[in-house]
Amino acid sequence: MYKRKPTIYIGYDPKENLAFETLVQSLKDTSSAELNIIKLDQMALRSAGLYRRSWKQEIGSHQRIDLVDNKPFSTDFSFTRFLIPHLNQYEGYAIFMDCDMLVRSDIMEVFDKYSDPVHGLSCVWHQYYPEDTIKMDNQAQQAYSKKNWSSFMLWNCSHDVHTNLTVDDVNTKSGWWLHNFAWMDNWERGRPTQFPLGQIPEEWNWLDGHSPDHITPKNVHFTTGGPWFELWNPTRDVDKIYTQEWEDLKDKIVIEEGLKDV
Repeated sequence: MYKRKPTIYIGYDPKENLAFETLVQSLKDTSSAELNIIKLDQMALRSAGLYRRSWKQEIGSHQRIDLVDNKPFSTDFSFTRFLIPHLNQYEGYAIFMDCDMLVRSDIMEVFDKYSDPVHGLSCVWHQYYPEDTIKMDNQAQQAYSKKNWSSFMLWNCSHDVHTNLTVDDVNTKSGWWLHNFAWMDNWERGRPTQFPLGQIPEEWNWLDGHSPDHITPKNVHFTTGGPWFELWNPTRDVDKIYTQEWEDLKDKIVIEEGLKDV
């Protein structure tokens, strides 16, 4: 049983505020424990001097280009998620989640079942190669190895593998280096019996439009857009079921709290 107060960092982007608030509510509604939920806000991290990556916007579009590796990126939390061991003071466990998710089961299961001290980080090992080149919000769809692995991560922040991941690394290394967990490589080679990357079942990062419909998701990840985008339309019947669940929860919190998408 996981003993520390469970901490969850959620990637935040102002254009997906409604997605963020709905995810937070889904976590609270299903959790058996009180959660420490932290908004991973890029502007706050910049103000604190922890995040300084520069970017430019392509002329005539909303596409942003990271100036470290000149590759497109789509959200404010594309790189800030890798600051979590530092933000958690290199202690305990913490989960990172993209904001475009809907939790349908008790998140404490992840802490209780998959917090193995051997692993520095655990995630779903997706085999995902999107065919579309453009996302729903007109951002470039990047295909790379370990696609979506970093969208839901259980961090063992105390693990010494993360001494190879510094604040400077997060600000200067390429997106490929970060999203492929490259800071683990040298550590792993020196300890062949202690593989630092653990595996979580796909039900905890179930991808709409991709994950098998026979898997009942405990966490739905709206990778093809999301119901907060006006023109988005799920194609599979099973995706429509979870979309309606998200809509119902959103309507509930809008009514109860007067939430507005800002």
